[in-house]
Amino acid sequence: MSKKNDPSNQKKMSFIEKARRAQIVECAIETIAEVGFTQASLGEIAKRAKISKGVISYHFENKEELLEQITIEYYIAWQSYIAPRIEAQKSPKEMLRVYIESNLAFVAENRKHVFAVIELVSKTITANGKLQFAAEHDEAVLVPIENILTQGMQEGIFREFTKSSARVMALTIRNAIDGFTMELMRKPHLDVQEYTRELVTIFDISTRKQGVT
Repeated sequence: MSKKNDPSNQKKMSFIEKARRAQIVECAIETIAEVGFTQASLGEIAKRAKISKGVISYHFENKEELLEQITIEYYIAWQSYIAPRIEAQKSPKEMLRVYIESNLAFVAENRKHVFAVIELVSKTITANGKLQFAAEHDEAVLVPIENILTQGMQEGIFREFTKSSARVMALTIRNAIDGFTMELMRKPHLDVQEYTRELVTIFDISTRKQGVT
């Protein structure tokens, strides 16, 4: 994490500095979502923000720091949206339903940010050739699902899962949600509610313990 992205440093920023950084991040999100990661140069972002590249360089050390801030803000927004909804549920079955519903709703309501992060996660390469954000992204989204599955199994609501099979189910659920995101990119007028109902039904049946309704 860069020094400027350190929360302790951000607290020292003035209101105007924070507002300018937020504007740059928002323009970067829109640019990446519309033209793709490769074409989203600092010059293009500055053009859309109606500022000079120098203004971006003043607030962000380089393009990598700006991209990092996009992913940080995405995960903060995602966590703030998803976590309270899950925590408000009393049973693992409802937690899993709400996890799926709230994830798909978040994607539908924040399309540009989600599409931009997909571009970053899939195309940002480190010096040693690895995807820069992929590992952190995978663990951040899989652990909550595994926790729900484990709790449901312990309470006798879900069928038995081993540690490995719980990871398989978590991956399957997550991949279904990510598949929705890709489908939404291709078909902006996709029926989100119908898609959501079908996914909830699929995973309710696939996780349910025999004899439990």
